[in-house]
Amino acid sequence: MVKSILNKTNLSKEDITILLNSEGDNRIELLRKSAEIKEKQVGNKVYLRGLIEYSNVCAKNCYYCGIRKDNKNVTKYTISDREVIDAARFAYRNNYGSLVLQSGEIQSNAFADKIETLLKQIKKVSDNQLGITLSCGEQTEEVYQRWFDAGAHRYLLRIETSNKELYERLHPKDTLHNWDKRVECLYTLKKTGYQTGTGVMVGLPFQTIEDLAGDLLFMQQLDIDMCGLGPYIEHKHTPLYQYKNELIPLKKRFDLTMKMIAVLRIIMEDINIAATTALQVIDKIGREKIIKVGANIIMPNITPGEFRDSYSLYQNKPCTDESMEDCKNCLEARIKIAGCKIEYGNWGDSLHYRKSQEARASGNRLLVP
Repeated sequence: MVKSILNKTNLSKEDITILLNSEGDNRIELLRKSAEIKEKQVGNKVYLRGLIEYSNVCAKNCYYCGIRKDNKNVTKYTISDREVIDAARFAYRNNYGSLVLQSGEIQSNAFADKIETLLKQIKKVSDNQLGITLSCGEQTEEVYQRWFDAGAHRYLLRIETSNKELYERLHPKDTLHNWDKRVECLYTLKKTGYQTGTGVMVGLPFQTIEDLAGDLLFMQQLDIDMCGLGPYIEHKHTPLYQYKNELIPLKKRFDLTMKMIAVLRIIMEDINIAATTALQVIDKIGREKIIKVGANIIMPNITPGEFRDSYSLYQNKPCTDESMEDCKNCLEARIKIAGCKIEYGNWGDSLHYRKSQEARASGNRLLVP
């Protein structure tokens, strides 16, 4: 049955559910198919995104997140402008091609101004050579436009789950945590011109395989350009921790994440897919395994070491004691083990986005009399 599903042009929710439940030879066939598509569409190249965890200050209280507003057990920080620019210089000097500026979710004029200033400074010190991805949460269309004009061209806003009812079980019931608003922001990002990415957590409390199949179809319908999905790793200082004994085992969460990425590569052949750091919490060579079956993006952490432990979205975060240089050397070895090579000095923009832009431009030319 799995072979016949993999030969289809369009997969239904039922088809995807079967693939996500696959075991044994069926699972091997799924992973083989996704690896084949990855090789054909994006090759064995891996693109780097130097990750700067700018601030763990967050206005939100998501029940799963270690940097939620009400967690008083984490030291709050915001990196200085100089430290951000030093990290950007490191990425530029080491030919990373791109970086990610990530933070907790804050909506304020001061925050919008600060990110805009940092974007302009990063572009200046890198001679406009560094590509920039932002992951700074929900903002207004005006703020998204300002940041786009200042130099950001990719944006990651994880939906965490496409099931609205499940989303509401994972967040407080208030205006700050609104599923419809988050989806609206994703469409606003696309409208603004960003290469738009989203993602989900795999193995959440109350989550079903059908939910995960729906997540993949949601991403396909949204027509995303990039994805960052990973296993849910519980954090003891969050409300969801009370359900730790009801979760599927970590190894199963990892395997389910691998199958999610495999199916995503099959249904969205030319998007960028990140091998997230959370995978390494469960399996020391987790990112390498995910690269083999579908991922083509790695995000080496270039946050100053003293802050890495405090950006604790989940527990047992790996590599917090590594220097920027150590992280770079380690990743080079890991990616080589995975049979791939780092494409240095390249923004690594989504092929899916590029093709969409070319198709749109071609359509516009046809309309010109």
